Amino acid sequence: MRHRMAERPTGTVTFLMTDIEASTRRWEEQPEAMRIALMRHDATLREVIEANGGWPFKHTGDGMLAAFAAAQPAIQAAIAAQRLLELPVRMGVCTDEAELRDDDYFGPALNRTARIMAAAHGGQVLVAAATAAIVDAADLVDLGEHRLRDLSQPQRLYQVRAEGLQEKFPALRTLDARPGNLPAQGTSFLGREHELVEVAEMLGRVRLLTLTGVGGVGKTRLALQVAAELSPEYPDGTWLVELAAIGDPTATGHAVAGTLGIAQQPGLTIEQSVVTTLSRRGLLLVLDNCEHLIEAVALLAHDIVTRCPNVRVLATSREALMVDGEQIWSVPSFSFREGASSPAVALFVERARAVAPQ
Repeated sequence: MRHRMAERPTGTVTFLMTDIEASTRRWEEQPEAMRIALMRHDATLREVIEANGGWPFKHTGDGMLAAFAAAQPAIQAAIAAQRLLELPVRMGVCTDEAELRDDDYFGPALNRTARIMAAAHGGQVLVAAATAAIVDAADLVDLGEHRLRDLSQPQRLYQVRAEGLQEKFPALRTLDARPGNLPAQGTSFLGREHELVEVAEMLGRVRLLTLTGVGGVGKTRLALQVAAELSPEYPDGTWLVELAAIGDPTATGHAVAGTLGIAQQPGLTIEQSVVTTLSRRGLLLVLDNCEHLIEAVALLAHDIVTRCPNVRVLATSREALMVDGEQIWSVPSFSFREGASSPAVALFVERARAVAPQ
C-alpha cells in the first residue's frame, strides 16, 4: 500500500527511534538470514510510520528515525510495528522542539530520544514524560525516574502497554543499573558527536587514554560523556575522581581510594591498596584535571593499567602523563566555520536559554 508523503513536522515534533537488539551478533552468526530479516524490518517500519502520518527521515543501519506532528500517532506506529516485527526491536518516543534543516532535524530532542531508546529492551517501547503528558489514548506504565546516558537530571519514563506487546522486561539500561558516580549535567552534550565516537572506540583499544587541551576546551564534559556511553561495558561501574581541588600530590591516592570506597590495607600504602583492590574489579576510572599532579597521577595510573587487567583509565589534563602505554588525544576547540548552524553557536544558544528562557 502506498501512503501520501507526510508533511515535514516543524516546531514541536514527536520523534520515534528504533534499533534492533543484538544486531551485531546476529550479523556475525547468520549474515544472510539477517540481511533478509532486515529488509522485512525496514519495509514494516516504513509502512506503519507512513500509515500513521509519520515521516521516516533517517535510516541508522539497524534502525530508523521518524518524525510526527503529534504524539498519539507516533505511539500508534510503535505499537503497530512491534506487533508485526519479527526481530527484537527497542523503541523510544520523545516530544520536544527541533529544527528542520535539509531533510534532517537538529537539537537536543534527537539526543534525548536516542538515550530513551537505548534504555529499552527488544520489544519494549519507552516514552518520555513530555510525550506522556500530551496523549490520552495510550496505556502507559509509569516506570519512575531514571538517569539516562546523556547525564541529564533523572527523567521519568513510561512503557507502552498494548494487546500483543510483551509487558515484562529486565531493568532498564540506564545509569541507575550500574555502579558509579558520574554527575548529572545541567546542559546537553552538543557538537562533539564525532569526537565522542572516536574517543570511545579508542578507549576500547587502549588501557590508558589522556584527553589533553587548553583549559575550558571541554575535556571534562567529553570524558564524562564517553564514560556514560561505555557504562554498560563495566560491571563494577564508571567512576569520576575529581582532582582539581587536590593541592598535595601525596593525596592523589587517597582521592582515588575515597571515591571508590577503598580502605588502606595493613602493610600497604594507600596506592598499593588501590591497585590491589582494583586488580579484582572491572571498571572505568576517570581521572579529571591531572595537570598539577602529573607525576603522582602518572605513577598511579601506570600501576593500575599494569596490574589491573579489567580496569581502564581515562584522564583529562592540560599535558600528557607521559607513561608507557598512554594514548594521547587532543581535544579541539569548537569551530565557527558553519556559521549560525555550527556546534559552537548551538552550545551558546542553549546556555543563553538556560539563563534567560525568553
